Amino acid sequence: MREAVHEFSGGRVPALRLYTVPRFKWMMKASSTHFVFKGKTDYKDIAPVFPDILKLFLVQTEQMPEDEEVLAMFIELNMHDLDRNRKPEGYNRKGRMRMVFPTDRKEFYIRTLGKSAEVVRLGEKISAMLSSAGVDHTMTQNEIVGTK
Repeated sequence: MREAVHEFSGGRVPALRLYTVPRFKWMMKASSTHFVFKGKTDYKDIAPVFPDILKLFLVQTEQMPEDEEVLAMFIELNMHDLDRNRKPEGYNRKGRMRMVFPTDRKEFYIRTLGKSAEVVRLGEKISAMLSSAGVDHTMTQNEIVGTK
């Protein structure tokens, strides 16, 4: 090991070793993830993929109804509006997370009361499903904070 002269004491101390620090992947946390429709994209354009998005949302957030008829009702109510190019209800029930379609703009978002990495992960999955279905959109997170 090399030695270096310490400037203040004049004594000899071992040279500092440089270590590579492993990079940590930053885990983003957000309270909501928004899917904003671009251009002429409209509600009817998400109809083909919406049942799968709703099922993914309910499974990932552990809010899947025990009764299959209740799930079928949620899908049917939303599809009725989407097929007519109207704003659907989404999933705005009391629970860990909600899927909201605001009345004043062409978008939908998922949100939770606190900040969570789950919102970001689920948002990325939903965005990938929308892209696979050819739905032109942008995805943004609200209130993003970087944490390790």
